[in-house]
Amino acid sequence: MNISRELYQTMQDQTAPKSKAWKNIPLAFLIGGLICAIGEAGIHILTEFCEVEQKTASAWISIGLVAVSAVCTGLGWYAKLGKHAGAGTLVPITGFANGVVSSAIEARTEGWILGIGTKIFTIAGPVILYGTAASMVYGILYYFWTLFR
Repeated sequence: MNISRELYQTMQDQTAPKSKAWKNIPLAFLIGGLICAIGEAGIHILTEFCEVEQKTASAWISIGLVAVSAVCTGLGWYAKLGKHAGAGTLVPITGFANGVVSSAIEARTEGWILGIGTKIFTIAGPVILYGTAASMVYGILYYFWTLFR
């Protein structure tokens, strides 16, 4: 059966879900901004009221965001939030934690070694790989830049 491009496009337009970008984009921006604002507020509280150093406060808040994201993923709340907030939940640190935990949850029926152990970094693995490779290239370039400067 030969289908013309026009007929195919018409069939696709009839069956494809309609994009709600007018709603999804601002919602993603607001949710992502809210996650970041919570992190910044936590850093501010720790530095101003608890007299913790900036670096230490940032580390503790990062750990807290990862932990909360992991727990919310385990309870199924992160997926519900992601369904409505879309890319706003991919704020790097919380999205990374969600990717690792969701891969582990998906592979848990296959056992600790061949399931979770091999598939936990399915989503996060490329981020780790290319992040490490990029930092090595940057480090080498920086070394030579300062050497000949």
